[in-house]
Amino acid sequence: MATFSRQPRRAAGQHYDLIIIGGGIYGIALALEASQRGLRNVLLEQKDFGWATSYNHLRTVHGGLRYLQNLDLHRFFESVRERQWFLRHFSGLVSPLPCLMPLYGQGVYRPSVFRAALGLNDLLSWRRNHRVPAGQELPTGKVLDPAAVVGLFPGVDQEGLLGGALWYDAAVPSSQLLVMAMLHQACAAGTTALNYLRAEQVLLEDGQVRGLLCQDEENGEQLTFHGTCLVNAAGPWCRELAATFAADDPDLFRYSLAWNVLFDKPALSAHSLALRPKRPGSPMYFVHGFNGQIMGGTVHSPWPANTTPEPDEEALTAYLADLNLTVPGLHLERKDVLHVYAGLLPAREQGSAKLAVREVIKDHGEQGGPQGAYTVSGVKFTTARLVAEKTLQKIFPTRSVLVQTGAVAAGGSDLFSAATGQFPGEWHPDMAEPTWQENLQAIIAQQAVVHLDDLILRRTTFGDHPRKALQLAPLLAQLFPWDEQRRQEEIERVQACFPWCRS
Repeated sequence: MATFSRQPRRAAGQHYDLIIIGGGIYGIALALEASQRGLRNVLLEQKDFGWATSYNHLRTVHGGLRYLQNLDLHRFFESVRERQWFLRHFSGLVSPLPCLMPLYGQGVYRPSVFRAALGLNDLLSWRRNHRVPAGQELPTGKVLDPAAVVGLFPGVDQEGLLGGALWYDAAVPSSQLLVMAMLHQACAAGTTALNYLRAEQVLLEDGQVRGLLCQDEENGEQLTFHGTCLVNAAGPWCRELAATFAADDPDLFRYSLAWNVLFDKPALSAHSLALRPKRPGSPMYFVHGFNGQIMGGTVHSPWPANTTPEPDEEALTAYLADLNLTVPGLHLERKDVLHVYAGLLPAREQGSAKLAVREVIKDHGEQGGPQGAYTVSGVKFTTARLVAEKTLQKIFPTRSVLVQTGAVAAGGSDLFSAATGQFPGEWHPDMAEPTWQENLQAIIAQQAVVHLDDLILRRTTFGDHPRKALQLAPLLAQLFPWDEQRRQEEIERVQACFPWCRS
């Protein structure tokens, strides 16, 4: 398995073909694609890899069925291809996801309409299973009768139920491990990845990028990384960062809030449910089974700048009311909320909840800014790799892929074991059996784990079980060579990650 350690001073002494700012899914996809093209690249993240929006999504890689409603075939085909890429290369971490939508005859949500829509979806995505490993194939969709819907979703509102639409997408239950798997593959092909390095200043000479000045967030040391090409892939911070070396461009990122909720309630179905409350103008929600519990979302809200990116109590209360209206007998209450996964996504207009529909790849040099400086702003997890490919084709048009991404099978591979870091919710440490400690200490040593929450939330699945994570935090802190004061600080840091669970 490829490993990487945090050695910022050593890395700063090198010269790079490409400096990447931002260690979320877009920055990591850029590093993976760059390393496969033989480009010497360094990935710099101000906190930990995949800690922000990349962590806080609904755990799906979707193929874009919803885009057929507006005949946005461009996005549809891109999403289908990228979903296939994930299913093909990360079969241990991405798997088929059956989706079910109850149909009541409201507007387009009728059996006849969806019979045609699912047929068109399957026809246009006819290559969705090309070179996908056995067991990863996505079956064709179909329309079910009401009795079949009740069998799959016993809690469904049966009043006026005409049937249900069944189709297949892709699930990524441990999305944090998928992000790390991609990072492992990038590092195996030559990427240098460093967390807790904050970009402070783009260094220029005669209008040309010459490097990047960073501050090590752990010790305050300032380091310079040398290179003549830089890509700003800092997600929600990309616009703010770009404004430090070029003119502010609102098109890079207009802010909106996206959030999902994990409830302490048993899952409603083995299928992902597409549910639309019976009220005028209501949005469509997806409700998954996540480790045997309900995870619902995604809710999109306007975001007032400079506030904590999370829903307020009024928005959360309205969401609970919508789900209770949709599923008779559900009776969700505020006390059932275990965790809220919230992040910022680009909107079409500031103050709107409507998401942008296209990525932005900006060459600042073409618009009077520094030569060799680029900014990338993406719109969805699924197409991060494709946007990385487009970006590198723009910057390095003559560089082709030299090293192909290796597949990560369910049993593991030389690059990354799908089982590494995976712990079921019922797991309890056996103090007489040291294997689990050795496994976790290897992760700490080989995956640039700096803080306790890095280990709990982003290198393992402990964080997927909030109450269990809080219980294990004091024990897991003992795996680090910290004094008692530092251990307590790190435990409190983990506690701050789960404010909803603790309230």
